[in-house]
Amino acid sequence: MRDEKPIKWIGSSLKDLVAFPDSAKQAAGYQLYRIQQGLDPENWKPFKSVGAGVREIRISEDKGIFRVMYVAKFADSIYVLHAFQKKTCRTAKKDVDIAKARYAKVIEAQSGRK
Repeated sequence: MRDEKPIKWIGSSLKDLVAFPDSAKQAAGYQLYRIQQGLDPENWKPFKSVGAGVREIRISEDKGIFRVMYVAKFADSIYVLHAFQKKTCRTAKKDVDIAKARYAKVIEAQSGRK
């Protein structure tokens, strides 16, 4: 078994994910575990408009549509940028802006490590 990358929660992402209904929370946890194992989530898409390497885990169930935006391209950790419930077909600008701002913080912290 390979070493698991730790997950770092940016901003309120952990609190937001914990607020998901139990089944969506469990699904998100399993998908994040897959990422820690070096696997892709079962249902995801790249989200380049937020930043290079950002992906979105897609969870659809009877209680709604949920998304977890993360970046795993760095050697040290998986960064969860944003977790939210989707209300419309398009991702709300507010949610994209939150993820972009948190991604910028991760990039800034990474550049300080070099």
